[in-house]
Amino acid sequence: MAFGDSLTYGTGADKTQSYPNVLAKLSSHTVINSGVPGEISADGLKRLPALLDEQQPQLLILIHGANDILRNMPREQTAANLTGMIAEAKQRNIKVVMLGVPSFGVYSLLGLTSLESAKIYQQVAEAEKVPIDLESLPAIIENSKLKSDKIHPNGQGYQRLGEAVFKLLQETGAL
Repeated sequence: MAFGDSLTYGTGADKTQSYPNVLAKLSSHTVINSGVPGEISADGLKRLPALLDEQQPQLLILIHGANDILRNMPREQTAANLTGMIAEAKQRNIKVVMLGVPSFGVYSLLGLTSLESAKIYQQVAEAEKVPIDLESLPAIIENSKLKSDKIHPNGQGYQRLGEAVFKLLQETGAL
């Protein structure tokens, strides 16, 4: 199950080009797209338990918190919500992998500095012992040829994101 916000949903491209669809083709596995555009992590944490119980996935791919960052919500709260999501999955013996979301600073959005994942993602992943890719999403969002707007990838960007997730799953033994 791919869980997150608009980056998971595939905003900015045709629904068939979302990274969960790309991942399904690459892996030959069913990938449930549980992305909700505009969702903040607190709402994601509320939504996740019922989805996990209903879908019973073997794996949770977590890309969440971008809207928290864009709205300047407290990073500690976002980290707590991400930790809560991981705990919900682990309680059900579901493996988890994460991707870091860029900090979306003004200077990075203007192209004056490089994008990098917000520090909370590495901290949560290390604390929870969850595999994480901190580089792929910032690299995609930093490349204007791979974006449909300031934040969202285009079809080519989602293709790269799907390939990055596939590689992460292979490298960590999740596939």
